[in-house]
Amino acid sequence: MILTAVGLNHTTAPLALREKVAFAPEQIGQAVAAARSWFGQRASGSASGNNEAAILSTCNRTELYAACSADNPVDAAAHFLADFHQLSYGDLRPHLYTLPQDNAVRHAFRVASGLDSMVLGEAQILGQMKNAVRQADEAGGLGTYLHQMFQRTFAVAKEVRSTTEIGAHSVSMAAAAVRLSQRIFDDIAGQNVLFIGAGEMIELCATHFAAQNPKSLTIANRTMERGESLAHRFNGKAIRLADLPEQLSQFDIIVSCTASSLPIIGLGLMERVVRARRHRPVFMVDLAVPRDIEPEVGKLDDVFLYTVDDLGSVVQTGIENRQAAVAQAEAIIENRVRSFMHWMDGRAIVPVIQDLHESSEQLRLAELDRARRMLARGDDVEQVLEALSRGLTAKFLHGPQQALHQASGDDRARLASLLPQLFRTKR
Repeated sequence: MILTAVGLNHTTAPLALREKVAFAPEQIGQAVAAARSWFGQRASGSASGNNEAAILSTCNRTELYAACSADNPVDAAAHFLADFHQLSYGDLRPHLYTLPQDNAVRHAFRVASGLDSMVLGEAQILGQMKNAVRQADEAGGLGTYLHQMFQRTFAVAKEVRSTTEIGAHSVSMAAAAVRLSQRIFDDIAGQNVLFIGAGEMIELCATHFAAQNPKSLTIANRTMERGESLAHRFNGKAIRLADLPEQLSQFDIIVSCTASSLPIIGLGLMERVVRARRHRPVFMVDLAVPRDIEPEVGKLDDVFLYTVDDLGSVVQTGIENRQAAVAQAEAIIENRVRSFMHWMDGRAIVPVIQDLHESSEQLRLAELDRARRMLARGDDVEQVLEALSRGLTAKFLHGPQQALHQASGDDRARLASLLPQLFRTKR
């Protein structure tokens, strides 16, 4: 089995491409099963049915982790992403990072620890990765290798969090959204704020904006019960997503992050909103991938639209203060990568050891059967034991002796140096 991580993120691909490669939550199970089948079709060995896969898809990254027996697993994973999303492989490939074996393990450890995030040291990615692993497990995508890798991934992330200050001085995406809004509105306390969606990111953003005591706070969500529950926490109100067209013009600040595969707010709707507001400015943040707000909306006068990538420069502040923590975290990760690869090396020889035990057992049973027959016909017990011990020794040594006789040159020298170690004999 070969471990592989293939994907793209905010550093390798623009938002316009990332949203095309993103997996909707309801697609994950199907995609994991499709990936396992895809790898199986490209495997020449008998273990093709043991392929493992997990998919991590967030606003900043889409990654496929695999343990498979495909002839070229890295290439197979890259082609799978293109094929599943019906994209040109030639257009997608330049934006993908392809990481085999220890590089895949190292990448998983760094991602979970927040070292590969747009917000250095952010903690949200760990929860997202745990959710991705849970979904992969439910879809039957986890086996011995990925299960072990991800369990160690979570342990490494916990160790990095508890022993370094990687999360210190971190500016979250939610805090960055507040900072940007303050460039448009000096006083958020006088503004009406709308959040579209009711997931974890919206909850974080609502917490930060609520701390600024806005004039009103509203949650728009498909499920009214979930929206009301979140709104109640911030003394706000909830509306149905279907009511947005009639009410959107009331809001000065709009933050959206849903799992919708299609835009929720289009250019036509925002043109009507701008007219209804009589050109009073409106600040909009689209944290969704795929995007909730059509990009053309940002070209309208009096509309200030920011995407998840636009917030990137804001969240970079404080990185210098965390460089020592980054070095500590990288050192921890390197040690844990070596430990995991040592475990993998051990797993690789398990079939050899199993074969050795099976063949040895067959030899033992054959000699034992011969000894029993000798006892049954009345042979002396001492002679039977002597024959049994000699027979076992001869059969166990037959293979190594034959290999040594047939080898020559450097091969024979290597065998000659190994045999004493294997059989603990003295030269």
